[in-house]
Amino acid sequence: MRHVMKTALLLLALAALPAAAQDVPPDTLVKNVTLEVVDLIAKDKDIKAGSRAKLVALIEAKVLPHFNFTAMTALAMGQNWTKASAEQKKELTEEFRTLLVRTYASALAAYSEQKLDFRPLRAKATDTDVTVNVRVLQPGAQPVTLDYSMEKTANGWKVYDVTVGGVSLVANYRTEFANTVRASGVDGLIKDLRAKNKSLEKK
Repeated sequence: MRHVMKTALLLLALAALPAAAQDVPPDTLVKNVTLEVVDLIAKDKDIKAGSRAKLVALIEAKVLPHFNFTAMTALAMGQNWTKASAEQKKELTEEFRTLLVRTYASALAAYSEQKLDFRPLRAKATDTDVTVNVRVLQPGAQPVTLDYSMEKTANGWKVYDVTVGGVSLVANYRTEFANTVRASGVDGLIKDLRAKNKSLEKK
């Protein structure tokens, strides 16, 4: 499961959408920007040499503006989202976003050179909630399927979930979050996420 989640996080970042291209179909955006970012990574000597700071800077520039982390956090929280105060929701979203970025940074170098197969979008022009399909081709192994759940907003297309090999990233966290909230409340979950982020920061 950890391998699946890291792969998902890698490709979430690679699917970042440019703010100036809001009217471009979501599958075209995913393909074009993925190839662009892979090229940037391949040409950056610091990243190739293992620069975590450069990696995080790239992720923050390409990912954070284009994913609906509030929606992702709310989905991961499920019914427990309504139990959180406005301040707790803000803290949860910030910590969850940081967790995704830092986990991604740890996995980026290992997966960024895999070949990708972008599947045709099966959606109507009027659809505002679509699924973009990508396959990660692995030598000597079955391709890993990636399904990006995307919604069209006033600020362009946003990713709110990704499913890898049939496993939803948000649903996977939902179980973990529910267990933590049940045991120690919303504040306990915030504390747990904060501790995980500090641990990842030290690595």
